[in-house]
Amino acid sequence: MQSCISITVAPSASALPRSAWARLCPAGHPFLNADFLTIIEQHGAAARAWGWAARHLLASDESGAVVGLLPLYVKTHSHGDFIYDWSWAAAYRQLGREYYPKLMSCLPHTPVAGPRFLVAAGLQAASVRQALVDGARKLLASAGLSSWHVALPDDDEVQRLHNAGLLISHDVQFHWLNPGCGDFDGYLATFSAAKRRKVKAERRRVQESGLAIETRHGDQIDAAEWPLLHALYADTFEKFNNHAVFSAACFADLATALGRRMVVFVARDRGLPVAVAICFRSDEALYGRYWGSSGHYHSLHFELCFYQGIAYCLEHGLARFEPGAGGEHKLSRGFTPTVVHSAHWIADPEMRALLARHLAQQGQALADYRDQAAEHLPFRRD
Repeated sequence: MQSCISITVAPSASALPRSAWARLCPAGHPFLNADFLTIIEQHGAAARAWGWAARHLLASDESGAVVGLLPLYVKTHSHGDFIYDWSWAAAYRQLGREYYPKLMSCLPHTPVAGPRFLVAAGLQAASVRQALVDGARKLLASAGLSSWHVALPDDDEVQRLHNAGLLISHDVQFHWLNPGCGDFDGYLATFSAAKRRKVKAERRRVQESGLAIETRHGDQIDAAEWPLLHALYADTFEKFNNHAVFSAACFADLATALGRRMVVFVARDRGLPVAVAICFRSDEALYGRYWGSSGHYHSLHFELCFYQGIAYCLEHGLARFEPGAGGEHKLSRGFTPTVVHSAHWIADPEMRALLARHLAQQGQALADYRDQAAEHLPFRRD
C-alpha cells in the first residue's frame, strides 16, 4: 500500500546509495546513473552556484529498502532544462507574480527523453510512483515554489503524469532511425538523387581539406587531452555569449567513469585538434551533445555532428541517433521530426488555467509542424 512508502530528500546524487542507482536505472544509460549526475554536480554544472540545488527524492518501503528515485532540482532560471518556459516566466512577471524558483525533474543540460521515475518492478510500482509524485508536490508546497516540471519523460510516464493532473507540453526533436542498411553508402542509397549528391559533396569537401577524423571513446582519451578538446567546446558557447557549464576536469571525470558510453569525434589538422563533437551512447542509441571548432571548415560541422554519428550507429548496430535539440537543417540529413513531451504541475490556479489553454493549442500546432517537416525528408518516394 502507498502508506508503506516513505519519502526522503537527498541534497546530492552522491548522497544516495550507489547500489540503488545501479539497480533502478536503465542498464548502460549514459545519463541516468550515479556517475553522470554526481560528477556534474560536484564540478558545478548542476550546483547551487549556477542555480541548481539538488533535492532528489528517495522512496523506501517498510523494510527500508530503496524502491524508487526521482532526480529533482530547485532552479532559479530556465537554462539547461529544455522545457522552454521563458515566456511563462514573463507572464508571471506581467501579473506581478514570481515564477522562480521552480522545481525540475530533468537531466541537467541534456535534452534526452526517457524515464524520470526510477522505480523497482513489482506489485508496489504504481504506489511508489504515486508516492514520488506526492513527494514532489509536498516539496513544492513547503518551499513555496511556483511549479514542478518533468522534462522529457518517456511515453508511459507522460500518460501517468497527465492522469495525475499535470499539464503536458510538446516539442519537436529530430531523430535518426536506423533503417538497417548496412553502411553509410547503403544509407545514402535511400536518398533521392539530388539529396544524395549534396551529402556526398559535403563529405568530399571534408575529405579534401586534409583533416584527419578519428573516433575515440572515453576510456581512450587521456585526461591531459581534455583541456584542448574543452577549449573547442567552450569557444562555441563564447561565440553566442553563453556559458560553457562543463569544465575540462568534468569531461575528464565523465570519460573515466563512463568509458565507452562517451563517444568523441575529433578533427585534427597536422595532429592538433581543430574541431570536436562530444557524444554519449547507450546500448541502443547515440546522443549528440557538444560541438566546437577553432575555425571555419566547410561542412565539418555536418561531418562531425551528423555523418560520423550515423556511420557509428550503422557500424555498432544502434537503433537511434539523437543529435540534440532543435535544428531543421537535420531534416535534409535524414533526421525524422519526432514529438516529445514534458509535464507541468502549476500551483497557481489562474496561471494553470491560462497555460492549459496555451498548451492545448500548442499540441495541435506541433503535430501539424511535424507532419509538414516530414515532407522535407530526403528519402526516395518509392
